[in-house]
Amino acid sequence: MRMPLTHLRRLLLASIACVLGAALLTYLVDPLQLFRPSRLAFYSDDTRVQNAGLIRSQAFDTAFIGTSLAIHFRQSDIDRALGVHSLKLAMTGSNSRQQSFVLDQAIARGAKRVIWEMDDFIFVDAADIEADPYLPVDLYRSTTKGIASYLFSAAMAKESLFMLLRSIPPLKQPLTQAAPYLPVKFALADVDDIYALPRDLDIARDYNAKKTLAAFAYITSPVRSRFLGEGYGYEAMIRHFEQDAVGLITRHPDVTFDVYFPPYSILQFVAMRDASPGTLKIVMDLTAVIAQRLTQLPNARLHDFRAIKAVTHDLRNYGDVIHHSPDVDAKVLQWLASGEYRIDPNKPLMSLDELKAQIEAYRVPRP
Repeated sequence: MRMPLTHLRRLLLASIACVLGAALLTYLVDPLQLFRPSRLAFYSDDTRVQNAGLIRSQAFDTAFIGTSLAIHFRQSDIDRALGVHSLKLAMTGSNSRQQSFVLDQAIARGAKRVIWEMDDFIFVDAADIEADPYLPVDLYRSTTKGIASYLFSAAMAKESLFMLLRSIPPLKQPLTQAAPYLPVKFALADVDDIYALPRDLDIARDYNAKKTLAAFAYITSPVRSRFLGEGYGYEAMIRHFEQDAVGLITRHPDVTFDVYFPPYSILQFVAMRDASPGTLKIVMDLTAVIAQRLTQLPNARLHDFRAIKAVTHDLRNYGDVIHHSPDVDAKVLQWLASGEYRIDPNKPLMSLDELKAQIEAYRVPRP
């Protein structure tokens, strides 16, 4: 009977040693750079996790956040256009609870300016941040639970081992080249490349009127049009706007907030007009409240790019009805820098009224 117990004890000790060894490896390599910046760091497109490390390891004075409509901006372009030292924290499909929480962390680490791509859908009702299954809030807060989940993560141990191997000079180049094709998340050598489009992207292939009109036909099909209004509830959206946006802005009076409505194609609103008019009314009413509230806050500036007809009516600028091309990304930065489309606090609804007129008058071209 003593032999099996001895083997079991050895197995248990070996298991503990492996777990502690993996945790030590993760601590020393620190793929997220939670404990220390690293010159040999690599980065991940898993932005909800990666942002926790970026906030702690990067130097910045400006936080840039939004959804997939802001995900392809490069920090270097933001810095050059706006004269700032930015940190891109955009997260695809993120809601206002997540964005507000992440911005709070960035402000605590020194952000004095926030550039916030704000679209109506972020205010849909969703889980409270403490119960959010998609955002590791304890990792951002560096609680005991968060640090333990990081150090004792098998996935992070794997990433750490790969980073360690990649730091060996003879292996660095081949492993770096192979990283995008291997089952590792931390494959990007430059923070500027996080969720950025390739520089040699064929823009005309991926963004064109044919794709935009096809997307419009798809979302307005009778079997799918009900999804246009999914999650939209006026009272809940107003509540989240007040809590997550107004609450954050008023808590940080020494931080400047540049909020902008992104330049959706006109077809996004026409789809609602034709297939879900109730949703369109919610969007218009919600953004009217947002415009009136934000323009009265002394540390907030609101920019509305939705009625710039030369861009939003040119369907060649889009890959579907909302996602615009890198060329429009560059225009957005120019508009923010110039303040050309900043909403006048004395006329907060002027741009919205212009958009409403465009929506009413627009006729969808035939494919």
